[in-house]
Amino acid sequence: MTQTRIPLQAIKGRGAADRMPHRFSSDSRAAFDDGWDTLQIEAAERHDAPPTEVTWEDAKSIVTSNESPDVYFERSINPYRGCEHGCVYCYARPTHSYLNLSPGLDFETKIIAKRNIGPLLRGELARRGYQPKLIAIGTATDCYQPVERELRLTRSVIELMHETNHAFSLVTKSSGVERDLDLIAPMAAKHLAAVYVTITTLDPVLARRLEPRAAAPHRRLRVLRTLAEHGVPCGVSLAPQIPFLTEDMEQVMEAAWEAGARSAFYHMLRLPWEVAPLFRQWLELHYPQRAARVMGRVRDLRGGKDYDSDFATRMKGSGIWAELFAQRFRKTVERLGFNQVRVELDETQFRPPAMHGQGSLF
Repeated sequence: MTQTRIPLQAIKGRGAADRMPHRFSSDSRAAFDDGWDTLQIEAAERHDAPPTEVTWEDAKSIVTSNESPDVYFERSINPYRGCEHGCVYCYARPTHSYLNLSPGLDFETKIIAKRNIGPLLRGELARRGYQPKLIAIGTATDCYQPVERELRLTRSVIELMHETNHAFSLVTKSSGVERDLDLIAPMAAKHLAAVYVTITTLDPVLARRLEPRAAAPHRRLRVLRTLAEHGVPCGVSLAPQIPFLTEDMEQVMEAAWEAGARSAFYHMLRLPWEVAPLFRQWLELHYPQRAARVMGRVRDLRGGKDYDSDFATRMKGSGIWAELFAQRFRKTVERLGFNQVRVELDETQFRPPAMHGQGSLF
């Protein structure tokens, strides 16, 4: 057994000096390939990392409606609040403030899991008069973040989508989506599912700093290849684009096309509420020589502010630099052949789920 040294001041006021495992716990998580050789990290390093804490929530509703004119979906489901991936730029971080938790470290270490998501969603889909529309899964926080490997809440949602022939799409930075190909691939064959993989950069050093617990860029490309080989319509999200940092948009798109992606989209960096000071702090820590240039260009894109929430410009920015990013994207799309065929998912195959053990009448 490895002996752990703990400073005396760390245990004052506590009876125990360590979070020892209970008799039914396993010593480690199951093997999982995220491309970073995570499983080979020394035990001492794992001990020093802030642990993830999961709190169960009994949600009152699951399907969220959206009326934003710059968002492609009307309905979404997020199994988790907070995200272990720890992407510094995540626009969902401020939502932890409403829980009286920090949008900083708490957002990525204190995860709220909606444990009743399966039965609650079943009830919503079985409601009399329910009209099926595409549901986007994991739009705020990643539905395949590491805790999903044990909790399987996303799996329970997709199982219900499969049972009811309900059209859905999802976006992820994780290789965990491969686990559910037994459900996703048959649905894709019936035009009921599409998957989008976010790749902001191919630079592994930058990616590890920006998105510390997401899969490595080369691993995400392998996810795209696997999805395409299984007949799943897949695309690449290049969001967010960050001036003077994510400078390889064209190379990412070329690699994604080679891997099998046939659609692509991007957004510019968004810094609402607490994300702005958090991102500035991150810049000073990791890229101090570029921090002023990055933030200066961000403000050029946002009318002189860190962020502008105007629906007309919040996704792409405005001004000459926003147009330059748009031109780069459009020219690469045209050169490679992205977005030639719109992915249309079939909303007409839906059948209501069985309730209370009774078979469906439809």
